[in-house]
Amino acid sequence: MTTRPLAGIRVLDLTNVLAGPFACHQLAHLGAEVIKVEAVGRGDLARNLGSDPDLNAAGMGISFLAQNAGKKSITLNLKHPD
Repeated sequence: MTTRPLAGIRVLDLTNVLAGPFACHQLAHLGAEVIKVEAVGRGDLARNLGSDPDLNAAGMGISFLAQNAGKKSITLNLKHPD
């Protein structure tokens, strides 16, 4: 088995819509552990982008799924200290 070049590297993905999420998606393909961080209640705008209205309504638009495959995900509320 071939080791991927970024194996053992952790990347924090704080990006939103297309360019940033796609760049981090490429890092995941290269072996990095990518953790996407989204704001509570808002999330990535791409969650509502795509041709399937049912997926968009569920916050899982095709655009979001394509740009964020292979990542871990977490929401953080930075307005509260706990």
